[in-house]
Amino acid sequence: MPGTTLIDRAVLRLSGEDVRPFLQGLTTNDATGALPVWAGLLTPQGKALFDFILWADGGDVLIDCEAAQADALARRLSIYRLRRAITIARDDALAVHWAPDGAEGVPDPRLPELGRRWLAPPSDPAEGWLEHRLRLGVTEGVAELGSGETLWLECNARELNGVSFTKGCYVGQENTARMHHRSKVNRRLVVVPFAEPGDRTRATYPELGLMVEHRRVESLGDALTPDWLARALSS
Repeated sequence: MPGTTLIDRAVLRLSGEDVRPFLQGLTTNDATGALPVWAGLLTPQGKALFDFILWADGGDVLIDCEAAQADALARRLSIYRLRRAITIARDDALAVHWAPDGAEGVPDPRLPELGRRWLAPPSDPAEGWLEHRLRLGVTEGVAELGSGETLWLECNARELNGVSFTKGCYVGQENTARMHHRSKVNRRLVVVPFAEPGDRTRATYPELGLMVEHRRVESLGDALTPDWLARALSS
């Protein structure tokens, strides 16, 4: 069987009293409902700091996040913990797994076409995930989303099920809700063919012939526009 472990991902375990209500007041998606969900932790202005997938494990919540950002995310969450009896720590016994199809795991909560995803002990590294994700126009991680640089809705969070507009308040909620209700998403993170990087470029993948840019919606040009993005731009 081919490897399935996404070696650039890590798992944080949050355990203790009122873990879900704690996350509910911080993250963009509904942490008290059915999991997994894709969510973000934002600045008060509504700009993405971290993105991740929340999973349930009994009374605990597991955070499927960038391995390179796991410690920074844990520190950020600890700031908000105050005196709550909540433990936040890496769970190295678990890894994030992916397969483009099959019966293992569940569909990626952002987009079913991304494939199947699950948490389990580590195995051999997966191959092909990065290109698969980018060809579907899906961006993630600090290199692509930035850290405090990009408004959450400009990260295509509405189209990729990364935000709830019916839950209570969270950090950055006011500006995110205002943009949604006024339909003012003037820029988008998009995947484009590789070319000379410019001031709009966020990440480059020359080996794949692709890069990620932050473009105005009227200047998307040669950007990849899969069905989910085309529908959003035409509505």
